Amino acid sequence: MPLARPGRLLAAAAPRRYRAGGPAPHVAERLRVFERLKAAAEQQQQQQPEAAAGSGRPICISLPGGAHLPGRALQTTPRHVAVQLGARAALVARVDGALHDLDRPLRADAALELLDFDAPEGREVFWRSGARVLAAVAEQFYGAPLCGADATDSGFFCDVYLEGRTVQRDELPALEEACRAFARGRHPFERLEATREQLLELFRHNEFKLRQIEEEVTTETATVYRCGPLVDLCGGPHVRHTGLIRALRVLTSSAAFWRGDPARESLQRVAAVAFPSAQLLAEWEQAQEEAASRDHRRIGRDQELFFFHKLSPGSCFFLPRGAHVYNALLDFIKAEYRRRGFAEVVTPNVYNAELWERSGHWRHYGEHMFSFRADGQTLSLKPMNCPAHCLMFAHRPRSWRELPLRLADFGVLHRNEPSGTLAGLTRARRFQQDDAHIFCTLAQLESEIGGCLDFVRAVYAVLGFSFRLVLSTRPLRFLGDAGTWDRAEQQLEKSLRDFGQPWELNPGDGAFYGPKIDIRIKDALGRSHQCATIQLDFQMPERFGLTYASPDGGAAERPVLIHRAVLGSVERMLAILAESYGGKWPLWLSPMQAMVIPLGPEAEGYARRVLGALRSEGFAADLDADAGATLSRKIRRAQLAQYNFQLVVGAAEQARGTVSVRTRENRRLGERELPEVLRRLRELRDARVADAEERF
Repeated sequence: MPLARPGRLLAAAAPRRYRAGGPAPHVAERLRVFERLKAAAEQQQQQQPEAAAGSGRPICISLPGGAHLPGRALQTTPRHVAVQLGARAALVARVDGALHDLDRPLRADAALELLDFDAPEGREVFWRSGARVLAAVAEQFYGAPLCGADATDSGFFCDVYLEGRTVQRDELPALEEACRAFARGRHPFERLEATREQLLELFRHNEFKLRQIEEEVTTETATVYRCGPLVDLCGGPHVRHTGLIRALRVLTSSAAFWRGDPARESLQRVAAVAFPSAQLLAEWEQAQEEAASRDHRRIGRDQELFFFHKLSPGSCFFLPRGAHVYNALLDFIKAEYRRRGFAEVVTPNVYNAELWERSGHWRHYGEHMFSFRADGQTLSLKPMNCPAHCLMFAHRPRSWRELPLRLADFGVLHRNEPSGTLAGLTRARRFQQDDAHIFCTLAQLESEIGGCLDFVRAVYAVLGFSFRLVLSTRPLRFLGDAGTWDRAEQQLEKSLRDFGQPWELNPGDGAFYGPKIDIRIKDALGRSHQCATIQLDFQMPERFGLTYASPDGGAAERPVLIHRAVLGSVERMLAILAESYGGKWPLWLSPMQAMVIPLGPEAEGYARRVLGALRSEGFAADLDADAGATLSRKIRRAQLAQYNFQLVVGAAEQARGTVSVRTRENRRLGERELPEVLRRLRELRDARVADAEERF
């Protein structure tokens, strides 16, 4: 494939600081190695007896809805099916539950589903391909080694190593234009399975890729993709060619660390987003403007909910109104936990390193912990409660009669997040979490998982979120034996089928200690958030030697551990709720539930008695006694501040013991007796209805 044209495009777009005159010599060498390996692989495949015998054999392709199409083994591709069905927007195929490139031939009978950008998997594949476009351009644009590139929930990124230089903001427009030009080149994504030795040959000029191979490649072969001058280690799949990326926007540049470790090299990360059409990009930009207007940090400032201070980075100061929302959310979730048989516990806020090493979680959270010296012992502030709950289970002998044992912990947690990643309440160093664990028998596992899913559905219904379920299975690097993992995954699959709601498979993305069900909520802006999780863990009970007496008096048995959370970080959930509601809190959560407005100074005494009655019932109520403001101005001011209700009182209301009620949408509900108003507000608050103003 000619390389001069991309090189010239990059040179024309590059800023003067970084003149990109085409691929470096090692890039051309890498391409020669790739082409040689690919030709050898194709020749070897053609010579295999099973390929020769099976090629062209009739196969049956099953489609969603029960339809079937004929095909030919090792000849028919998902792309052929897409053309036959007129599915022009298809980006990737799901073949027997696994994602495949559209040009990858089917080997045998298969269940096939075509996915476009509207499907979460299709969008992820599209952005993964966009990451390779960005990486191909950045590698030449800066003449720097590529360290990583991948899709995220909101776009994609690539990391490059610039040896102390930084990516300047004024360079991003030129980088964006170079990416667009590269995408127009319609470079195909070519897939190759390479052995470890071949990988080392391909990437011998890139120290970071060599480290990645050393740390991640544990199988006999791994997948690489070529896109124009780029060859990258990537599991795929990808779109057919870069021409499908018709709209692209480079967003930001920032610092990152190799493998997220501040002790390792500092990298430069460029983030971007891409779409199949300019219209979708325009809609995304409009949504971003709407999201910016709802930013929880702005809402927190305007409504005086919370603030951050440089003397305590990553740790939020909740003001009285913010504390009201925070406590209302915690009271709600705690009540739900109690109703479902969870016992609330409190565990120490300081753990030692030996305990975390024993838990097996050190490899996952170790770099995010604060370590210090106290009495000669290395201590760390905890980022999770799992080890403490295991110690609680083990502190005395347990019987099968005590199972399932359900523990919930709402204590303060800490993680040493790098300062550059802190983002208001969405990523903090100090936070609380509804961190709960269930110790149960294998026979109880199915009902407990079902109970967890019911719990999630009940809570998210109150909060106003729809959600989707994702089953994440065994990763490449895991603890325990494969057989135990297989049984656990089968159990979770059965629980998901019984739950009756559609779910998706995310192969290889489970925690290192067990498979998990991730619950991804969708907010009012259509954005997806990962909050709740249900994780099986067969490893930690073994590491802590947890046992219980069996009912037949035989050998002690090992419990199964379920990690589960519904809100996740309370701080992060509060941020999501603030942005989803746009600061218009439902009555039960609202920090501004009612504003009492006297018509004049003569009604102020009665207004204060009304205020006292509201506050004695636990309502967040205030009084606007500004004698210099008109009634209409006071009402408008309360409505703009998002007070759910305004209670107007004057001489007539005082004489009759009533209040005149309005809502923040300026609905006039008329004059009501004060005891009736208090009773109805209590009912609406305690029922946690989302539309109290409409139901009043």
